[in-house]
Amino acid sequence: MAVRKMWWREAITGGNSMELRRRSNLLSLAIAATPLVLVGCTGHSRPDSRPTGESAVPPELVVTPADQARDVPISAEVGTTVKGGRITAVRITDDKGAQVEAEPREDASAWVPTTALRPRRTYTAEVTATGDSGKSITQKTTFTTSPKSTKPAITSTLYFASDRTYGTAMPVTVQFDPPIAKDARADVQRRLFVKTSPAQPGTWSWLADGSEAFYRAPDFWRPGTTISVRSALQGLPIGKGHVGDVDRTATSKVGRQVALEIDNATKQMSVLRDGKLIRKIPVSLGRPRTPTSSGKMVIMEKHDYTTFDTRGEPDGGYVVDVADAQRLTWGGEFIHAAPWSEGDQGHVNVSHGCTNISSAAADWLMGVTQVGDLVTVKGTGVKLAPGNGWTAWNVSWDEFVKGSALPVPPTLRPAPPEAARPGTVGGGSPAPIPSTTAGG
Repeated sequence: MAVRKMWWREAITGGNSMELRRRSNLLSLAIAATPLVLVGCTGHSRPDSRPTGESAVPPELVVTPADQARDVPISAEVGTTVKGGRITAVRITDDKGAQVEAEPREDASAWVPTTALRPRRTYTAEVTATGDSGKSITQKTTFTTSPKSTKPAITSTLYFASDRTYGTAMPVTVQFDPPIAKDARADVQRRLFVKTSPAQPGTWSWLADGSEAFYRAPDFWRPGTTISVRSALQGLPIGKGHVGDVDRTATSKVGRQVALEIDNATKQMSVLRDGKLIRKIPVSLGRPRTPTSSGKMVIMEKHDYTTFDTRGEPDGGYVVDVADAQRLTWGGEFIHAAPWSEGDQGHVNVSHGCTNISSAAADWLMGVTQVGDLVTVKGTGVKLAPGNGWTAWNVSWDEFVKGSALPVPPTLRPAPPEAARPGTVGGGSPAPIPSTTAGG
């Protein structure tokens, strides 16, 4: 059946100097209070160590875009490079004198307007840096944005909505049509921002074909975490022939920890809450001609009622109404009520690839699960294909980070395997395309 997909960012780490890193916490507090004026503290140098008068040397400061630059993309950021000091104030205004709100990247290498700039408008950025000596320098740059682009836009879909409660395995997913070419992915990834509170850093990882990027942390989100996302792609030049379509933002929370484990050998589903087994449910999985996928999936949708229409599909041709359906893959694998197979559940596989459970169990399960809960299926002999659903957890962390188009911060890189010493055993590893069919 034709399946309707749902309509549901990465800070660059590093630093300009050791002094900037030492003061980053204070700078962040100032940014949160007033996004446009950034106030820093002077160092705690001894009085006799600070140059005074004519001996004080101002920092070196470079601001981009260059002064009087024209045809600047509306996705432009105000870049700042400082040597021998730190940024203490940034003010951006448009040609009518209105302030433009902006937020800094974590390394203070640029200030990103909170919304895309307007075409054919002139903007002025005034940046002040204070040197290690205490002397300040202010630079001003004025630039004009380009007309509205006539290049085709790449459609982006953010599978993360506002004001929801998601499961602890919920990845932030952005889908692109057409896919992003490999040499353009770094530019796109720089404009995908994710903030978590409490902080739980992660990274983006791309599918090989560039059609999707997933964001997750090394471990599952902690219950109660707030996740804020911005896909800031409007007007972004993407390769030679495309631009980004629109900015998308969303903020939601993570709920309780729930996981489902489905074992083909026993034909049983184990339902776990906070790591503890709360119920076992008999299942019937896909028959040999239409097997269920094995792997780590995430609940993508929940429907009280829906219709599976497989007319025109191989081994399909049926239309059936189902209750309490929870999507696991784009290929049409669901957990759902199947009163017609209750006699087979727990014993034999008779479905078209879905996980069949009883009507009573399906109704109960709908009240337990959330979109973003992890579902692990094992023992079917058919592996889950990358991108057939939100497959960010179907690879180990060391494999996941290899898919980033930008360098991954050292704190997030997998530790190298420890060399085996005589008398010990070495080894170990870190823990842990869309299609349009539906099954029954």
